[in-house]
Parts: sequence; structure tokens; C-alpha cells
Amino acid sequence: MHSAPLIMDAVTHVARDAIRAAVRSSGATPRATDHEWAMMGGRARARILAAPEGAARLLEREGERLEQSWSRFIVDSDLSRLNRAAGGAETVSADMIHLITAMREGWRETDRQFDPTLLPAVIAAGYDRSTVDPTVTTTLPVSARSGQNLDAIVVEGERVTLPVGMTLDAGGIGKGLAADQLAASIMELGAWGCVVEVGGDLRVMGDAPDGIAWRVGVEDPFDATNTRSTVRMTEGGIATSSQRKRRWGQHASTQTHHLIDPQTQRSATTSVQTVTVLANTAARAETLTKSGFLRPMTDYLAWLPTRGAAGLLIDDEGREFATDNWGDYA
Repeated sequence: MHSAPLIMDAVTHVARDAIRAAVRSSGATPRATDHEWAMMGGRARARILAAPEGAARLLEREGERLEQSWSRFIVDSDLSRLNRAAGGAETVSADMIHLITAMREGWRETDRQFDPTLLPAVIAAGYDRSTVDPTVTTTLPVSARSGQNLDAIVVEGERVTLPVGMTLDAGGIGKGLAADQLAASIMELGAWGCVVEVGGDLRVMGDAPDGIAWRVGVEDPFDATNTRSTVRMTEGGIATSSQRKRRWGQHASTQTHHLIDPQTQRSATTSVQTVTVLANTAARAETLTKSGFLRPMTDYLAWLPTRGAAGLLIDDEGREFATDNWGDYA
């Protein structure tokens, strides 16, 4: 029954490939266009090769939809309603279910070191207010407790039930997953290639402007105007987590930050300042960064390639420590 649409899809892809090959062989360079917009408490950016009509509108429209589903600073978002439900079932969007699936996968893969149920601890550390509008705060039910079992979440069609006491925080994985979804949408619209960044998490898809690879810089945690490393990517995601960007407290010795250790439910204590990971998706890269602040460094650098990923760590003295396969992308 479905053979005709499948044949048409194949013909469409062959036609696109033929057009691209012809343009490349003529020596012409496809145009790359940039777009920037406000999203998820910061700025989102995209560079699109051979951008189709409506690409900018699509990015902003889909970005707004994801934020409306996942933000803990929007009172009627799917995530906020689930967090207030205190054990009751809520009807949510497909985007919210996709986020929960990604959360579970990251939680399992990192042996619970990536834990999106640590919202009460994040708020206790000082991150209770929106960075865009400090008058907007996150309020949780009195039953809220950090460190819950994500396998206890019940998903039945569009209905989701969190166990009593569980609250979720989209945090970094929301930005990585958004970059993944937006990049896929741009490619489906007909772009030749793109790189989409949401809050520092990037997803690369398709052709690069030079026909070889996209080049992505890794920021120096001590000097935002400086690049510490540049990687070449043909496909996949890259994410950097930092303990330097969201800190609270007047004195360095007593400051807290948003990267919480699930064991202590307090800000992680480590000399590692930033962890950058390359993986097959931006969402997965984001979840894999968390273990870099919690595991012994040598163990982490050996473990990461076994997950099909590569990583770069920078410590408080500015020293770089990389996985053996990092050089494959430099």
C-alpha cells in the first residue's frame, strides 16, 4: 500500500543529490545564511546552507513551541503542570514525551549521574529565578524531593504521571534536544545543511559550506573572546557544560553552582571547570557531559569513547585533558 510514497521520496532525494552534485561540479558555492533569535533564556543561532523559504519562521515557531512545553518558568507549560500534579496524570504534548524519553535514556546511560529530577537541589543552590526576568520564579509542591526513579514515570498515550515527589527540569538536555529537533526540521524543509545552536548546545546536519565539514570552536572558560579548540564535524552534536556560568554567593570559597552531584544533592566539588562532548546528537552530548564533573578524570576520559563520544575537559588551572579520540575531530 505504501510503495508509491516511498518511491516518490527516493526520487526526490535522488533529484536533490543530482542538483547538489551539479552545483558543486560547476564550482559554485551555495549561500549560507544566518539567523538569530531569543529562546530558552538566551540566544539561539542557526547557519543554514541553501536555506529554503520560511526557514527563519520555522525556527522561531518551533522554538517557541518547545519552550512552551519544556520551560519551568512558564506556569502552564507541560513540564510545570507535571511538576505541580503531585502524582496526578496530565495530558501533555508529543514534545514533552520526547523529552522524557531522552531524559530516561541519558539517566540510564550515565548510571544516574545525569539526573533531571534534581530540581529541588538546583533551586536550593540558588537557581530559582529566570535569568531573563528575575521576577519569574519556580515554585514546587512541598512533596518535591531530588533523586527520583525515572523508570517510575508512567506514560500512557498522551497522559503522563510522575510519582509523588518527582519534579523534572529540562535544563541543558532541553537545549540539546531543541537543537536536534530544529536542525532536523530545517533539513526536512529542504536545506542542504545546517548548524543549530541553542544555549551553547549545537547540532550539525548535512553539507558544510566548504563541502567538507562544519568547524565549531570550543570557548575558553576564562576568556569568552578566545577559542581553546576547533573541531570538524560532518554530523552530530556538541555540548559544553560549565560550572563557571551560573554561580551564586559573594565569596568564591562558599559559592554554589547549578551542576548538582546526585549523591550529595549539592553543587559538585571538582577542579573541572568545563566539559565538552561530541556525540551523535546534541541531547546525548549534553547528558554525557555531566559525568565529567563527577567521575575521576582518568575514568571519565577512558569511559567516554566507549559511548561513541569524544571529550575535552578544562580544569581550574586552564589545563586541557582530552579523550584519545578527540584528535580525530581537531
